[in-house]
Formats: sequence, C-alpha cells, structure tokens
Amino acid sequence: MMKKILSILLLGTVLVQAEPVRTALKVGDSIPDVTLRTVDNQEVKLRTLVAEKPTVLVFFRGGWCPFCNAQLSSLVGIEQDLNKEGVQLIAIGMDQPSKLRETMQHDKVDYTLLSDSDASAVKAFGIAYKVDDGTLARMKSFNVDLDAATGNGDHILPHPSVFVVNTSGIIRFVHADTNFRVRLAAPKVLEAAKLAAQ
Repeated sequence: MMKKILSILLLGTVLVQAEPVRTALKVGDSIPDVTLRTVDNQEVKLRTLVAEKPTVLVFFRGGWCPFCNAQLSSLVGIEQDLNKEGVQLIAIGMDQPSKLRETMQHDKVDYTLLSDSDASAVKAFGIAYKVDDGTLARMKSFNVDLDAATGNGDHILPHPSVFVVNTSGIIRFVHADTNFRVRLAAPKVLEAAKLAAQ
C-alpha cells in the first residue's frame, strides 16, 4: 500500500505542469520487441537488453536539441546510483548511429545510447509525432537539419519520455509529456527506478 501511495505522490509531483501523452504505453503494458541500432550500427533487440536487468528507458529527440543534451548530461549524475540499484540506463534517440556517437562525446555519456532513426520504437511506444512544416522551417532557421540527423525525411520525433521496465519487459513507471521542454529531472528518474524495482 505504501509503495502505491509513493508512486502516486511521485507521479503527481512530476505531472503538475505536464501534459501527458495519452497514446503512450501505460504502467502494466508490455514493451514492444523493437530493433534498434547501437552507435556502432549493430542491431539489437530491446526486449533482449531489458531481460538482463531492470531498465530506465529515456526517449529523446536528438543531439541537436539543447533540452535533450541537458537531460542526457544530468542523467550521467545518477548512473552510478542506478547501477547500485541493479538498474541499467538506456537512452533512445532519433539520430542515426554516427550522430549518436557525437552526442555521447559531446555530453560525456557512458551509458547506452541507441538509435531509433526509423521511428519504429517511438511509434510502438505510442509517443511519436510528425513535425509540421512550420516547425521544420523554424528548426532549419536554427541550423537544425532533421533529415541529416535521422538519415531520412520522415520528420518523426518522440515526445520526451521515461519508462521504467522490469526484466520481463513490463512497464512499471511512465512519464511522457507533449511539451518538449518538460523533462523528468534526474533525481525523479532515480526515485521512480527505486520504487519500480521494489
């Protein structure tokens, strides 16, 4: 009962200024068995990775996004604490593998970054949206070339999201927000991972 109350309190504090993604997978759902690519362009199955240990999955837009870079950098600060809890951290972005490697170096990230440049995972998790022409034009005015980053012209991005899943691939916690500026703070990610691991 106490765990349930803590989960509700945690979720409530996180969503005060948030607009949740209503199409996102929910707590209790099973994650899809999607194929992603490593920074070395090797294919990996997500379900195989999460079967190894409980996992925090962080979906981000790309290395061109300053909000994403700030989030990825902040997660470096909790990686050791997650490891102590027996939880792994995996961030999934829309950039093609070569661009992910640049992000790892720029943000000094040691945890796993995976490419979903074909948007199969973000669609399967229910957090994908298509970038409209006006937004694309604004992005280009800031020298952001989404086609070059993803390696395709699909213009699909994820709503920034965090899923905590167990080794059976069952979702134990979700934070998905339609506002790309709203990110779950690293201490809240750690707190959610600890609660979900209990």
